[in-house]
Amino acid sequence: MRLCINIDHIATLRQARRESEPDPVIAAGICELAGADGIVCHLREDRRHIVDRDVKILKETVKTKLDFEMAATDEMVKIACDLKPYMVTLVPEKREELTTEGGLNLTAAEFKLTPAIEKLKEDGIKVSLFIEPSPENVDLALEYGADMIEIHTGKYARLQNSVELITELEKIRQTASIAKGLGIGVNAGHGLNYRNITAIANIYDIDEVSIGHSIIARAAFTGLDSAVREMLTIIRRIRQ
Repeated sequence: MRLCINIDHIATLRQARRESEPDPVIAAGICELAGADGIVCHLREDRRHIVDRDVKILKETVKTKLDFEMAATDEMVKIACDLKPYMVTLVPEKREELTTEGGLNLTAAEFKLTPAIEKLKEDGIKVSLFIEPSPENVDLALEYGADMIEIHTGKYARLQNSVELITELEKIRQTASIAKGLGIGVNAGHGLNYRNITAIANIYDIDEVSIGHSIIARAAFTGLDSAVREMLTIIRRIRQ
């Protein structure tokens, strides 16, 4: 299982004072040196954390792979096609949300997603769709031409009831299995931390996880290098 680090909240800390540090570009380098398999950043419409300067420099400096999270808007598609990151993850975006609140509504978003996916793929960019775990969403992602999916694990991460937790994990497991059987890459992310990653890592059809907030939060106490290595150690105990 690959581990990609979302560095948005390094930028959140910087933007709190509108200063030049901490620099998410430097954070990306530290994550890669610690063993991360990729870097994730989300350029939002309101530029609340990651800004245009960040993604431009990250494209030139990231040595593993850059996953550019974005809404399927004309502005973001143009930026992605100009920069040409390794991959784009299309996510829903609401102006007032603190973080992405759920997967794409693939049925409602068809006429927006299809041209965006086609344009991105024409420019040689791999496309992932951030979805809620369900077989129907896998079928739609394949129909739209996505190269991979990212399963939203936010509900799993919030659940406390053991029965509900097992049910949600089974949904994630089933979705990953169906996608893998159809030849689609399978990623997962949102709300994952040092405690709940174990069950996700045990789903062998998931190729990659994207983790940001919990690692950045741990880094405030241990340092970013140690925080990344600790997460990698947990994953690698399961995925030798």
